[in-house]
Amino acid sequence: MLKNDYITISEASEEWGLSQRQIQHLCTLGSVKGAVKFGRAWMIPRGAKKPADGRTKTARAERDADMPLPRKTPFLHMTDLYHTPGTADIVGESLSYNHEAQVLFRAEIAYSRGEIDKVYDIANYLLGKHSGFYAIQSAGMLLAMCAIWKGDLNMWRKAKVHIAEAPAKSDNDRDVMQLAISAVDIMLYNVQSFPKWFQTGCFDPIHKDAYPAAKVYYAKFLYAVAYSVATGALKLHGAKGLYVMSSVPYTLEPMICWANEKNTVMSEIYLRLTCAAVYHNCGNDTEAERHIDRALALALPDKLYGVLAEYCRALDSLMEKRLSLVDGDAWKEVKSLYKIYNEGWSKLSGAVRGKNILTTLSQKEREVAKLAAFGMTNPEIAEKLHMSLPAVKQAIRIVMEKSGMSRDQFAAIL
Repeated sequence: MLKNDYITISEASEEWGLSQRQIQHLCTLGSVKGAVKFGRAWMIPRGAKKPADGRTKTARAERDADMPLPRKTPFLHMTDLYHTPGTADIVGESLSYNHEAQVLFRAEIAYSRGEIDKVYDIANYLLGKHSGFYAIQSAGMLLAMCAIWKGDLNMWRKAKVHIAEAPAKSDNDRDVMQLAISAVDIMLYNVQSFPKWFQTGCFDPIHKDAYPAAKVYYAKFLYAVAYSVATGALKLHGAKGLYVMSSVPYTLEPMICWANEKNTVMSEIYLRLTCAAVYHNCGNDTEAERHIDRALALALPDKLYGVLAEYCRALDSLMEKRLSLVDGDAWKEVKSLYKIYNEGWSKLSGAVRGKNILTTLSQKEREVAKLAAFGMTNPEIAEKLHMSLPAVKQAIRIVMEKSGMSRDQFAAIL
């Protein structure tokens, strides 16, 4: 029965003139009507119509301008659409049947690669095109992320307005909108805007397609809360120092296993790097390096250098240490991107929070200042960083001179 009624991907490839990999992606996206999966193999109904090439004039004319995205989430790159390292461009090609989705996915991958000018152009294109709800949410977030790299406060504010003005049609849409705005804020360690349901780790109000991204931003939320507690910026009854930070891996490790099992490449990269930052701050660099190495294995095949650059601040010298061992040229690219990101982030974060974030600290000076902000004593800092006590004291003096602030105010400049 199956043999007579269905054909294999190989047979469809010959019939349609498409690659087998592209047809497999189209089946995964639900673009091949009637396709069914048996084990790991897709079977296609005999006589099934070849999906239209979204790049042709005919297909564009037939397509609804507000055609729904293949996943109900603004974060297409974090879904299972992108499930194999090294295939980001192939996934982009496979979305040709849906112009909006293809443009959006490519913009998100471009951001992950640190191609900020390209992202800026695409975000403005989508916003000017009056795209659908999820596309506008994503375009607004992309514009906000561009604002971070450029240190542009006005762009940041306009991006949040675009997100808030997206054409929400239901309570679920409004919950996604609230989460998107919070996801923008968390980039600057603002933990106040997340909805109460999200703060408890509940994702019920949003569609399951958004779960991979929700887990990423929940991990960032936990890290930001723990960091704020460690520096004294946030007061929690009975908690101080790195106590909260040390408990975060118990939540993140299962999330990482989930992302790996679901084959959501981008969410796994973000979760592993966030977990690595937590372990690093708690003094467990062995576990931090384990997650960094796995994240690099996932990120390097598609040259996702922008994501790696984002985490250089949180990981201090560990990113250089691990990446330079694997690919020295990649580290040079990441280092160059981090310089741009760090300057933009510091400028925007300072403007938003009314603080003067220092960019003149050396890597070691910043690391010493951070541990001092965590409340560690000079001997504790010396032991953790394998420095001599006089070297720590000198670094503290330099930070005080550069910032004009006392030791107990270091959190405000980081």
